[in-house]
Amino acid sequence: FVYDWRHDTMPRLTFTQVGNRDPVWTPDGKHIAFDAVDGLWWIRADGADAAQRLLERSKNPVMPFSFSPDGKRLVYTEQSPETRSDILTLPLDLSDAEHPKPGKPEPFLRTPADENYPSLSPDGRWMAYGSDESGAYEVYVRPFPGPGGKWQISTGGGNWPTWSRDGRELFYGTQDNRIMVTEYMAKGDSFSFAKPRTWSETQIRNPGRTYFDLAPDGKRFAVFPSAEANEDKQGSVRVTFLLNFFDELRRKAPLSGK
Repeated sequence: FVYDWRHDTMPRLTFTQVGNRDPVWTPDGKHIAFDAVDGLWWIRADGADAAQRLLERSKNPVMPFSFSPDGKRLVYTEQSPETRSDILTLPLDLSDAEHPKPGKPEPFLRTPADENYPSLSPDGRWMAYGSDESGAYEVYVRPFPGPGGKWQISTGGGNWPTWSRDGRELFYGTQDNRIMVTEYMAKGDSFSFAKPRTWSETQIRNPGRTYFDLAPDGKRFAVFPSAEANEDKQGSVRVTFLLNFFDELRRKAPLSGK
């Protein structure tokens, strides 16, 4: 389904089979990729055309996560009994934008560790992802398509990286269900970043992509609050928008000499 915020309607898009989930918008907002029990699919966001399959599942589950800025490459994960979750990309020929022709999947990262939640940067040059290679899940960044170095962004646990569209900030979720942010700078093959800080003290329910998404302006997140803060007397669920609070923070705690 797609929820139309302005008109308060929620038209249904998929009618194929049970198990359609994990929707990912294309950069232009005109199409959606999603996974089903038999592979990866593509559909118009306005529902004006039937869904088409991009990748047929063999034996391992697959899940889409991110598009390249030009929409010509879909980043997804594949679960393997030997290497657990791996990161791959699927090239797409968009000569016919309504009916893309998928190419051959290309592995990006396949190790004994569990790599998940891959996200391409707005310029398509960096891949952020979560991995438990250290024994706990942390957020890392590598150049795309590689090769190159590797930078660990989070400390003390982190996952679910999300880039801001202005190319300045990288957000991620923590194990205690809070949102963190770091400013970064990329020059050539070098990636540098500031010490991550808490973006909001509000705890949210499972800060993965399913419950956590950044607005295009980079100032708001759509989230589900934690169960304790979210349930009213009727037990209903509300979506909450966390507004950027840095102006208020600077007002209450101005920098010295400013």
